[in-house]
Amino acid sequence: MSMNSKRALITGITGQDGSYLAELLLDKGYEVHGLVRRSSTFGTQRIEHLYRDIHEVERPLVLHHGDMADGNGLSRLIREISPTEVYNLAAQSHVRVSFDQPTYTADVTAVGTLRLLEAIRDFQDAGGSQIRFYQASSSEMYGKVVEIPQSETTPFYPRSPYGVAKLYAHWITINYRESYGIHGSCGILFNHESPRRGETFVTRKITRAATRIKLGLQKKLFLGNLDAKRDWGFAGDYVEAMWLMLQQDEPDDYVISTDETHSVSEFCEKVFARLDMDYRDFVAIDPRYFRPAEVELLLGTSQKARRRLGWEPRVSFDGLIDLMVDSDLDLARKEQVLIAAGHDTGLPNR
Repeated sequence: MSMNSKRALITGITGQDGSYLAELLLDKGYEVHGLVRRSSTFGTQRIEHLYRDIHEVERPLVLHHGDMADGNGLSRLIREISPTEVYNLAAQSHVRVSFDQPTYTADVTAVGTLRLLEAIRDFQDAGGSQIRFYQASSSEMYGKVVEIPQSETTPFYPRSPYGVAKLYAHWITINYRESYGIHGSCGILFNHESPRRGETFVTRKITRAATRIKLGLQKKLFLGNLDAKRDWGFAGDYVEAMWLMLQQDEPDDYVISTDETHSVSEFCEKVFARLDMDYRDFVAIDPRYFRPAEVELLLGTSQKARRRLGWEPRVSFDGLIDLMVDSDLDLARKEQVLIAAGHDTGLPNR
């Protein structure tokens, strides 16, 4: 690999967005480094295929153990890798869980971003080359929305510890950009899904359950607020926007969205209909899934990103559902085979 090649560090590389971004950067010839937390179990399922690909072509992917709570470790890692780009995707990213673990969410999602920015600032102050920094901001920062649709200038009103933590990370990135000349850009990403989405997130929970119900592996699906509306896109499209932000001469903040909104009940309706079922026969409401403070409606306007970055989403709402249902139907069929062979999948018939 030539000395002129770009080198990227991705925190949260084992998550949905991290895996898609790693794919994108490797395809563009980057040397990719990823931060992973030490665990007694492997959590690298989403990027294992990239290791298989690496044996076929020269595309370096290196994983480093570390934690967003360890500022010294982050500084050491920045010095060791000397990245040209850093993508901060690490977070405790589940909104409902943030109400149960607010302190942990704040430490990793908010202060963790500060630790990473400090590591970059120290590196550059010591004579290191300029690093371009991407901060994964969130539409959850809008929370109790004060205008529709939400743009880069819409006031924030977060309604969860996660949203508050993301807002701190967002503003501290802007502060370091303005105070220290850090090339830091924030992507205010609206909800983005894929077959790699965690199964506790509502879209994947729906597609996973619907396909299991279709094959007789599950009887019911329990959800919370079916009236909540979200602007849902495809994660594979959204990571391209992240990359485009760091290719700009000047750092800035951009809303990334499909500019259309759909309710949870509409998502259910389309998923179950895709499998020739009526969701009303299988979906039940469980009050445990209601948030203490609900975000009722999120709808972005990504005109700035479309105009300045030349970005636009490629996968439609229906196309996203097709991708997720097809993938989870395949997963349910494999599960069905295992059960028929007498294996315990560990999944309840819930």
